[in-house]
Amino acid sequence: MKRLLLYIFITLFIGGIPSISVITNNVYPSLVKPPLSPPGILFPIVWTILFILMGISVYLVRDKKELRTIYFIQLFINALWTPIFFGLNNYLFALIWLILLLITVIIMLYKFYKENKTSFYLNIPYLIWLLFALYLNTGICLLNK
Repeated sequence: MKRLLLYIFITLFIGGIPSISVITNNVYPSLVKPPLSPPGILFPIVWTILFILMGISVYLVRDKKELRTIYFIQLFINALWTPIFFGLNNYLFALIWLILLLITVIIMLYKFYKENKTSFYLNIPYLIWLLFALYLNTGICLLNK
């Protein structure tokens, strides 16, 4: 149980720290957003749930170094998206970075599926949210030139 909580905490920490670091420079409310954009308050709620699911998923494959490695690579890529988008306000680079993240997550999901189906399924909401983020990021790029 301690190891499970540790993986959840590490995921929340790595995923959440960048958000805290750029919270004072939040221009998001002033951006023109595409249709279906959720209210800003929804993002920390969704990300917290996703990070918990992700922490559980990596715990389930913790004995496989290759799977832990791809997991933490995608988590660091994920963590860097926030400062690119919110800190640098570089929406195009954030979009490219998000595509890199999606590719990495798809590779991770493929490897997780082969090893542990539960770990794979726990990450499906993450993939769906990233695809929605791709839609939002693309819309923001196009609407805020």
